[in-house]
Amino acid sequence: MSDPKPPSPPFAADSACQPVVPPLQIGSHTLSSRLILGTGRYRTLEEMQRTLTVSGTACVTVAVRRERLFDEYGQNILDFLDLDRLCLLPNTAGCYDAATAVRCAKMGREILAGLENPGADWVKLECLGDPKTLLPDPLETLRATEQLVELGFQVLVYTSDDPVLARKLKAAGATAVMPAGSPIGSGQGILNPNNLAIILEFLKGDDPDYPVIIDAGVGTASDVSIAMELGADAVLLNTAVAHAQDPVAMAWAMRLATDAGYWAARAGRIPKQRYATASSPTQGVIASRPN
Repeated sequence: MSDPKPPSPPFAADSACQPVVPPLQIGSHTLSSRLILGTGRYRTLEEMQRTLTVSGTACVTVAVRRERLFDEYGQNILDFLDLDRLCLLPNTAGCYDAATAVRCAKMGREILAGLENPGADWVKLECLGDPKTLLPDPLETLRATEQLVELGFQVLVYTSDDPVLARKLKAAGATAVMPAGSPIGSGQGILNPNNLAIILEFLKGDDPDYPVIIDAGVGTASDVSIAMELGADAVLLNTAVAHAQDPVAMAWAMRLATDAGYWAARAGRIPKQRYATASSPTQGVIASRPN
């Protein structure tokens, strides 16, 4: 009798026999990559372009309020973005109140509608509390979310790791909630995995497909993997890649870490134990020589 056919792996595979992470649905948008990158803080636009290509990202954020379309050499950032491949996500970075954030979001919608980019109907909302910590103002963030949803935006909202606020933002109509791993640009990684796990439990308990994206604080690839292993749907980052000594190499590392964390979260890790467990069989072993 021939050996039974081995079970199929729990993932699809591309032509190179690599596991293919399924696309992410955020509102009306379908993203082929679960790594979302920013476009700011790169040394040159050419470096940004190479980095975005290597990362495999399908979506990039553009800070509408403070992003200069032209750099000091007269180069337009839009000329370095593949607008046929990339969906732009307007960002209200630098806003400190709901009124300013709403105006900024409207500006982003107008710009992207003129470019005929599909990102015109959504926004990454940031309403910051103070310029030192760059932590969100919870009241202004909730107020801006309610107003933008009323205006027809699909709102991806940056928030703290407060589970109660995260649940209120979802109830207010946010298309996705994006808790911070740690303060923006700090590189401290995932400081409070317990709170993030509670947020995931709260928001996905009755809706497993609701998008929760870890945004901010990532320093290196292991931080991305941890975020995905917790059960996050995606990771959004900028500084960790743009300010790396080699942004292109770091973008590749982030890409691999996103996929690795996604599969690890679904593989079912072994439980942690106090003592060792032998990995080799204990039956049929050669008896040790008596003393």
